[in-house]
Amino acid sequence: MHTALTIAGSDSGGGAGIQADLKTFAAHGVYGTSALTAVTAQNTLGVTAWVALAADMVIAQIEAVAGDIGVDAVKTGMLANAAIVEAVAATIRSLDLPQLVVDPVMVAKGGDRLLEEAAIDAMRTELFPLAHVITPNIPEAEVLAGMTIGSLGDMKEAGRRILKIGPRVVLVKGGHLEGPESVDVACSDAEIVEIREDRVPTRHTHGTGCTLASAIAANLAKGLKDMDAIRAARAYVQGAILNAPRIGRGHGPLSHFWRGVY
Repeated sequence: MHTALTIAGSDSGGGAGIQADLKTFAAHGVYGTSALTAVTAQNTLGVTAWVALAADMVIAQIEAVAGDIGVDAVKTGMLANAAIVEAVAATIRSLDLPQLVVDPVMVAKGGDRLLEEAAIDAMRTELFPLAHVITPNIPEAEVLAGMTIGSLGDMKEAGRRILKIGPRVVLVKGGHLEGPESVDVACSDAEIVEIREDRVPTRHTHGTGCTLASAIAANLAKGLKDMDAIRAARAYVQGAILNAPRIGRGHGPLSHFWRGVY
């Protein structure tokens, strides 16, 4: 049995965060474990409150899982503040945890900020150099690359800039751009790959970023190569969007088990 660890916040609405991560791991036949970083009060309409856990408690969860169950891949999501980012990076480094997928969560789907400003620099300097894959959306990539993104060419340039920080692969997600297709750009030192899917006209996209990063981590845990893991994850998310259960009055969740139970 392959295993994957999510280090992220809890979503009380069940559509994003560790809830989405664990469902995604299970949908891929991977045993999922978790280390909570924060608790949020949220639903499909937005985040009404959140509180971060103490960094020591986050570390204790990671050490408990790694010391017994083991970890084939790691996914990070909401890390909340600089203390947690630094603690998570130090723990991943000290335990030599493999195949880290970083979803640099900064803002929730509804626009609510989920990362303190000081944590962005800590993520860039401490966490990204350890990452196997990072998965910024366009607003996040603009912050990390220090540029405005308005085209496919801009996405590729942003990916190249972020790659210099240290991750092995940068996946710039293109969902925020207009057009009949949603194009993601995967950049490594060896190649730049465009991953295209038809754009789905729907508001039920809550947790797409969490789900994509977790699917990549699950595929890496199972032994897929980088670009194969990313392509398979993107296809999985497309199906999850198309089969969304249409729950809630805002940005509804995806259907994580649209392919059935593994």
